[in-house]
Amino acid sequence: MIRKSIAAGVALLAAFAAAALAQAPQTVRLHGVIEKVDGKALAAKSDKGAPLTLNLADKILVVEVVKASIADIKDGDYIGSGAMPQPDGSQKAIEVHIFAEQMRGTGEGFRPWDGAPNSTMTNGTVGATVTGVAGPVVTVKYKDGEKKISVGPDVPIVRYVVSDQSALKPGAAFSVIAAVKQPDGSFNINRINVGRDGVVPR
Repeated sequence: MIRKSIAAGVALLAAFAAAALAQAPQTVRLHGVIEKVDGKALAAKSDKGAPLTLNLADKILVVEVVKASIADIKDGDYIGSGAMPQPDGSQKAIEVHIFAEQMRGTGEGFRPWDGAPNSTMTNGTVGATVTGVAGPVVTVKYKDGEKKISVGPDVPIVRYVVSDQSALKPGAAFSVIAAVKQPDGSFNINRINVGRDGVVPR
């Protein structure tokens, strides 16, 4: 009787988990250029040439992406870096973004990244910065550890600036990390990164 009860309980938990997974919205990444702003909707063209309609959430987070340099990375800044693992355990940066202070804690940690094959993403607080053979080496600390990331001279570095809907203009490049597709083919979004002065967000 006890075994049957346990089995029934396990089956019930599995059913609840499956139902919760089914209800969780599937998100997609979008990149492209804004073509028209119409109130709470954006008409855009994807980087693959397809037309897009983006529905802005009531409390949409608009983040401008501004060109920066290694000199802009200071001790205590919160940054993220897409990188390639190196044989010595360090990471070789592919790109670096400096978060706005309001965004501190976003995606903190070390994990696989889909920006390049076999790449990683490290988000955390800047510790020591030293000069290495291939360029500056930045120590990025997060709650479970730290990584040393070498930043070569050709690595693109950008800074995030929290903005508002006035930054959403025709001709501006954008990226959306988590868009939710709707039955009519449009996408609901609650955050959008938009390039300033010709910057193309990844």
